[in-house]
Amino acid sequence: MIRIVLPFHLRTLAHVGSELTLEVEAPITQRSVLDALEALYPMLRGAIRDHDTLQRRPFLRFFACEEDLSHESADAPLPDAVTSGKEPFIIIGAIAGG
Repeated sequence: MIRIVLPFHLRTLAHVGSELTLEVEAPITQRSVLDALEALYPMLRGAIRDHDTLQRRPFLRFFACEEDLSHESADAPLPDAVTSGKEPFIIIGAIAGG
């Protein structure tokens, strides 16, 4: 099971708590996790990734094991601690302003 932590605005949209778990088949990558998340919570389609390009939305970042994975390949395997469920895959909403 993969643990996922969502920012408040996505939790509200999906009507879930601060952390959720998903069953994701190997290989476990950012793409496979986000595909499974969007399949289970279709209201999140387009909120995390662009509908057409499937690229990460500009004000969202992906973290795992205290590392920023936002610019990593979507098909790179996630760390073992995430695939084992020991650590969560975290989606963080950026704060912008001036």
